[in-house]
Amino acid sequence: MYVVREGVIGVLHGDGDRAEWAFPADPTAVRRARAAVRAQLAGWGLDALTDVTTLLVSELVTNSLRHASGPIGVRLVRPSEATGALLVEVSDPLPDPPRARVAAPDDEHGRGLQLVEGASRRWGTKCEGGAAGGKTVWFELPLPG
Repeated sequence: MYVVREGVIGVLHGDGDRAEWAFPADPTAVRRARAAVRAQLAGWGLDALTDVTTLLVSELVTNSLRHASGPIGVRLVRPSEATGALLVEVSDPLPDPPRARVAAPDDEHGRGLQLVEGASRRWGTKCEGGAAGGKTVWFELPLPG
């Protein structure tokens, strides 16, 4: 089912284990992505993961805005007993993988991937390939406890 509201094109999967949104590449995307993720995690009863998840999604959506044009996708996959972790993906149409940088103390940019690496159980990137290209940066957050 597609839902269009307030500049968000949301693709909601009916099985309840996944949520996915596409945001236009404009400055409101970061705020809207945080709100969507926050609401979904509350709906799943995963409030303990809200702060870290919204922080990392904010960083990755900001990176996408800074380096790519076109829609930015955010996808959440609810933890299962097998995984024990929340899977989060942020996609954009730029095929180039992100590069981790070492930020100097006074730098205003360059810490996003360091935050993802430090806060997540594991993370990575995957190229979408095909004519559309694009990439996805993903990370897993373990359930607390």
